[in-house]
Amino acid sequence: MDLFSLVERTLAGMGYELVDIELSPGGRLLRIYIDIERGVTVDDCATVSNQLQRVFEVENVSYDRLEISSPGLDRPLKREQDFERFAGQEAQIRIRIPIGNQRNFAGVLGGVREGAVLLQTEKGELALPLDQIERARLVPKF
Repeated sequence: MDLFSLVERTLAGMGYELVDIELSPGGRLLRIYIDIERGVTVDDCATVSNQLQRVFEVENVSYDRLEISSPGLDRPLKREQDFERFAGQEAQIRIRIPIGNQRNFAGVLGGVREGAVLLQTEKGELALPLDQIERARLVPKF
């Protein structure tokens, strides 16, 4: 079982969502971003860290340092369900192949339809192919 699936399954059993996993180049730092509807607390990070340490020991996952964190206000959007969940919120999206000489877009998410993320921009609604999205993040509101 790959690391992402292992962590995702463990977190789901605890009521958390796996947002992302980062590995340092040498694989020695393992940083895991979690989320939960009510918001992530320090206690949540400690609880998840303790559980994952046990799981990693049993599964022989090698690392030197484990960090558990919330995704922050500018949460990355990775999966189709992220774009659906945060429909109505502002986001910045970068795509791999330019559309009309443009790779960076900002606007309000409109969900997903037929494999494309809908984004309402100043110029109208765009459908950005989900498989062409290089990076996407929520825009924090203060």
